[in-house]
Amino acid sequence: MAGNAAAKWSSLLVAAFALSACASLKTPPATFELSPPRSAAVGSASTRSQILLPEPTATSALDSQQIVVKPTPQTIENLADSQWSDRLPRLVQLRLLQAFQNTGRIGAAGLPGQGLAIDYQVVTELRRFEIAFQPGATAVVEISVKALNDRTGVVRGSRVFQASVPVANGQPSGYVTSLDAAFGQVADEIVAWMIRLI
Repeated sequence: MAGNAAAKWSSLLVAAFALSACASLKTPPATFELSPPRSAAVGSASTRSQILLPEPTATSALDSQQIVVKPTPQTIENLADSQWSDRLPRLVQLRLLQAFQNTGRIGAAGLPGQGLAIDYQVVTELRRFEIAFQPGATAVVEISVKALNDRTGVVRGSRVFQASVPVANGQPSGYVTSLDAAFGQVADEIVAWMIRLI
C-alpha cells in the first residue's frame, strides 16, 4: 500500500511539473505602443490657457490592453497574441497630453492630480479604436471631445473626430501600424481644434 501511494504521488508530481513547463514555454503576447505624436499643425493659433486631460471614458471592450477586431459591426473579438503596452484609455490620455505639449502653443497641459490652475478640460470618449473588416480590413479611430470651461462648467464646444486607414497587411504589426496612423490623424485634429477654440 505504501509503495502504491508513493507511486501515485510521484506520478502526480511529474504531471504537475509537466504542466508547469508547458505554461512557462507559452509565448508571451506581442506588446505594442502608440507612437509619440508629432507637433500638430496649428498655424498661428496659440492660447495661454491651461488644460487638463482626464482619462477618456470607454466601453469595457476598449477599456483594456486588448486590441479590438470587429469581423462584423456587431461582433467584437481581440487580436490574438497581441496587446497594448497599457490600458488603451490611459495610453490615449498620455499621447494626447504629449501632443498638446509638443505644440508649444498652450499655457500648460497636465493630468489630474498635478496641481495646475485649470482653465479648460479636454473631456474625451473613445467610441471606436478597432480593426473593422467590412468591407475590407480598415483601422478606425473615433473620439468624441468636449472643451469644458473648468471655471464655469460650460461646454465651449464639442466635436467627434474620426479617421480610417486601410490595413497594409494581415499581420498584427500591420494592424497596429494602421491604428497608430489613424490615431495620429485624430490626435492632430483634436489638438489643432482645441487650441483654435480656446
